[in-house]
Amino acid sequence: MDDLSQNFQKSIKKAIFLDRDGTLNVDYNYVSDPDKIHPITGTREAVEIFIRRGFLLFLLTNQPGIEQKIYTREAVEACNRRIIEQLGQPHFTEICIASETTCAPEHYRKPSPRFIDEMVEKYRLERRECYMVGDKETDALAGINAHIHGILLDSEYPRSPQCLTLIRRGEIQVFKDLLAFARSLQGEF
Repeated sequence: MDDLSQNFQKSIKKAIFLDRDGTLNVDYNYVSDPDKIHPITGTREAVEIFIRRGFLLFLLTNQPGIEQKIYTREAVEACNRRIIEQLGQPHFTEICIASETTCAPEHYRKPSPRFIDEMVEKYRLERRECYMVGDKETDALAGINAHIHGILLDSEYPRSPQCLTLIRRGEIQVFKDLLAFARSLQGEF
């Protein structure tokens, strides 16, 4: 990395942490075949908005099927490569694959904030300029637990009383989809 790139990387203090299945691509439950990776409409445009707005991008995906031996880490990585390819090759600063089936604090599985906390420290991110975006409440709660913005996308998943309370209080914001959230960052609705 040249000096200009390093200085640019150091100057960025904001980030978008993105869930994969159900946020970037259609969630078929335990997706392990790259041929079944299909971006959700508007996702590529949303990612382009994030990049133009100067956000670092992180991919944070719970993949308990690895620990359950339903599929391999290599299959998950192939799916990650496929979604990145389909989104126009955006640069993800880091990709975290949480293979655990439990949410113990020492693990990375959302709603644990561990991965987000490590990235905030490593890249010296401003927490008030960071967002965790996903379709499940565990995604938004990972953001809340890491003291960053928790963003929940509309989905068929049920919401707990705790999540509904956080939504009512404005601590978790809900958007129709990733593009609606991205447009909100630039004042468009």
